[in-house]
Amino acid sequence: MNINVNISPNPETLGAHAAASIAQLLREAVDKNGSARIILSTGASQFETIDALAKMDLPWNKIEMFHLDEYVALPETHIASFRKYLKERFVNKVELKASYFVNGEGDTAANIAELTKQLRSAPVDVGVIGIGENGHIAFNDPPADFDTDEAYKVVNLDERCKKQQVGEGWFATIDDVPTQAITMTIKQIMACRHIVTAVPHSVKANAIYDTVTQPVNPMVPATILKTHPDWKLFIDDASAQSLFKI
Repeated sequence: MNINVNISPNPETLGAHAAASIAQLLREAVDKNGSARIILSTGASQFETIDALAKMDLPWNKIEMFHLDEYVALPETHIASFRKYLKERFVNKVELKASYFVNGEGDTAANIAELTKQLRSAPVDVGVIGIGENGHIAFNDPPADFDTDEAYKVVNLDERCKKQQVGEGWFATIDDVPTQAITMTIKQIMACRHIVTAVPHSVKANAIYDTVTQPVNPMVPATILKTHPDWKLFIDDASAQSLFKI
């Protein structure tokens, strides 16, 4: 397993480096195929990367965007809605060819079926995949399902995941966090041609340490990324601090 690791001094530099890598991959896809497809993560750890990416000079009108996950039954108007997050921070700032969102409201099964149809109509070039404090990717909390062939599934959120959402300021208390979410599955994430992971902040240090040092296992879902043929990991001094102690 080869890990391409880039360590930056702070989240801003990390975001700039990660966005530059993503932009290069998107340009190459557009040059080769005439279009490109990207999956975006959300959360506080993605602020700098998405901000830098939205400022890139790219042929956005040839690029389609999907996203990873959304809470079940959470209105888009809620501050924690990932649809709201992406529209405000990215989609409204660039002229995309198309954007496809995970909708946790209404008929969840029908929403997943339609989104799966759109997602699987062509390969995804770049997956921008974060890592949670509990080692999850998307909302695949431990023990993650490495085997399902579904593109998206409804999952129950674990306590550590909920605490992260409160810690990032999306919800006032753990009881306010929805108990379920729709998430892109592990296999679907791994089907991306390229994966770029941006993980700043000291609260992610243990997750980064476990991801890098542990063998691939569902209790640290992000370890599966080490088996991808082209995975780039961008961390900062704070999230890398436990690695420095090896």
